[in-house]
Amino acid sequence: MAIGKQFALKAVIILSLGLIVEGGVSGLLCAPAQAQQAAQSQNEHAGHGGHGMQNCPKEVAPLPDALKGWTGPTSVTAAATAGELDGIKLTAGKAVAAQLRSTADMHYAVRPEQPGGKVSSGGMFAFDVPAAGTYRVMLGSRAWLDVVQDGKTIVSSGHNRGPACSGIGKMVDFPLVAGRAVIEVSGSGKPDMTLMVIPTP
Repeated sequence: MAIGKQFALKAVIILSLGLIVEGGVSGLLCAPAQAQQAAQSQNEHAGHGGHGMQNCPKEVAPLPDALKGWTGPTSVTAAATAGELDGIKLTAGKAVAAQLRSTADMHYAVRPEQPGGKVSSGGMFAFDVPAAGTYRVMLGSRAWLDVVQDGKTIVSSGHNRGPACSGIGKMVDFPLVAGRAVIEVSGSGKPDMTLMVIPTP
């Protein structure tokens, strides 16, 4: 048995020396590091995809009452010009599943800070603010968001992410006065998007 163990040990040493000669010492030393980097990359990809929709349970906790309208969106087509806004009015608490427009076709009420490239998508939506207050705009995917009133871009007052596994990506608060507001979405990498507006508690 001792002779057999010694023979096996010598075979392992010879095989290891052969690998070093063929691939170089640096190749052997780098292999574990490369494997670790690959695993980390996979973990980061899984952790950042889908705005919290990765690794979600089959039965997701119900949304708060203020967000329940998110689950039953109405299909609409976003406006590309100010003249189309009367045909796409948002109602507080009711989500829309919007077909966006090509950035090349967009004529925004006020040029967005991040209008996006030619291959991106965007759109505008009218929201008639019923009373002065802070309103929260929610998007289901990544895009630049602006709200315009009286020809001026409104400075946001708060930023949050939606509840885990809800499909709500980001939530941005804006202080608005009563009257017409224009919600501008730009720079979207997708041709469609779910969005909704609610008054803040």
